[in-house]
Amino acid sequence: MTDVAAALLELSQQLLVSIDQQDWATYSDLCDPSLTAFEPEAVGSLVAGLEFHKFYFEMESANRRQQSTISSPDIRILDDSAIITYIRLIQRVTEEGRATTSACEETRIWQRQDGEWKHVHFHRSNAGNVTL
Repeated sequence: MTDVAAALLELSQQLLVSIDQQDWATYSDLCDPSLTAFEPEAVGSLVAGLEFHKFYFEMESANRRQQSTISSPDIRILDDSAIITYIRLIQRVTEEGRATTSACEETRIWQRQDGEWKHVHFHRSNAGNVTL
């Protein structure tokens, strides 16, 4: 794996940690303000900008325990842009104390802007889940 690919994988993991921990400051710093996305929460619509996502960061989540793992990543670097695809495994603990794991197929596009990588677009689809 090249140094650039490793850095992009690390940035993608930082992005997921910011989501898991509801860390808006880190998430918004990693993202371009014009971020676009197709995701289940958008119900088939293309959303643009950060306001749509901020709503979910501001939701109250008492005792939220969640972590994301990147599985089977593939990184393609195209000059000042990069595409990273992977399966995101999300582990959670329910209010009843049960462990659940869900999987999403994610594609994230990063663009180098003024020497810094910014997250500019993503597409996320549900891939399945299991409750133990």
